[in-house]
Amino acid sequence: MKILIVEDEEKIVKFIKKGLKSEGHTVDSALNGEDGLFMAQDGKYELVILDVMLPKLDGITIAKKLKTRPDPSKIIMLTAKDAVEDKIKGLDAGADDYLTKPFSFEELLARIRALTRRDRGIHFETLKIGDLTLDPGSHTVKRGPEEIKLSTTEFKLLKYLMRNPNKVVSKTLILENVWGYDFSPESNIVDVYIKYLRDKIDKGHKKNLIQTVHGVGFRLCE
Repeated sequence: MKILIVEDEEKIVKFIKKGLKSEGHTVDSALNGEDGLFMAQDGKYELVILDVMLPKLDGITIAKKLKTRPDPSKIIMLTAKDAVEDKIKGLDAGADDYLTKPFSFEELLARIRALTRRDRGIHFETLKIGDLTLDPGSHTVKRGPEEIKLSTTEFKLLKYLMRNPNKVVSKTLILENVWGYDFSPESNIVDVYIKYLRDKIDKGHKKNLIQTVHGVGFRLCE
């Protein structure tokens, strides 16, 4: 999905952008309302994550302008304001959903999935390696006909591996793209979750899809 973030707090932009890119989305950003409106009107974005309080042009005005377009983007309003009247104002301006700061990235993903289910025009590509399939839209994983229940972190880890099929990815890359922040180099959290995935994905099957490349990292391949 092509997503635009219009937010003046650079730390929040970096946080959201990193997470969305790890989910496989194409992400652009603007730090003020004027640039955000120009980019949203000039580019083809399926979703705009839009702050209300912005320099140069506020988010409510941007939402109203975008919703007059023939094929408007979906809009999630992102703001520190949590009063009911502020939410109503944002939704009346054309926002499809409203998320109050502070928020978790998983909550943002859940809101995006909800918009996806409402609009068939927005879709996520199903990932497939051998008889293993992962559907980001419905948040389901199957090996053959059997559905596999994964935790949120297990799902994110598997998705990252499946987006890099047959490639060896280091523990550092996995930490950056799945957990989003640095652990101590001595941390064994990646090994722990790889084991969790193996127990659910490979156990009971003749072919193991998750492979360890000693001294380098891990890869998922047929």
